[in-house]
Amino acid sequence: MSRSFKTVVFSHGKESGPWGTKIVALAAVARELETGVESVDYQGIDDPRARVDKLLAVGAELPGPLVLVGSSLGGHVSAAAAARLDARALFLLAPAFYMPGYEEYTPRDVRCPAALIHGWGDVIVPPANSVRWASEHRAELHILDSDHRLQDRITEIAAIFRRFLEALR
Repeated sequence: MSRSFKTVVFSHGKESGPWGTKIVALAAVARELETGVESVDYQGIDDPRARVDKLLAVGAELPGPLVLVGSSLGGHVSAAAAARLDARALFLLAPAFYMPGYEEYTPRDVRCPAALIHGWGDVIVPPANSVRWASEHRAELHILDSDHRLQDRITEIAAIFRRFLEALR
């Protein structure tokens, strides 16, 4: 099987939905590159394990290989599912790694290429958490002058995402 990818799967954060502003912008990039797109709806599911189970079920039905994209809690969920879905790559926005009381749940078995984007002004998930994870996994890291939501940097994030996907082909 080719190690390129066929589908980009989005996982939103705790307070957002499956077709928020960032996902819409990044999905447009994936579609321009003639890639399938799926966005999992986790609304009403607060338990991270239940979210991972839902991603595993949805991902098993999609044409792969998959690129998993996640924001905040969705980043954690994407990374946690990556090995079991044999993901081609991860693209994570302010992933909720190493949060107090949940450090042991931060995914460590990730073996695919990964890129992280985080905002220096993030007061929800410290940017140092992404620096640590990127260092441990030799992942690409972009820290932008933004906050947790990264809304003011969507155009730049979309350009980084395009380059990331193109490099995987």
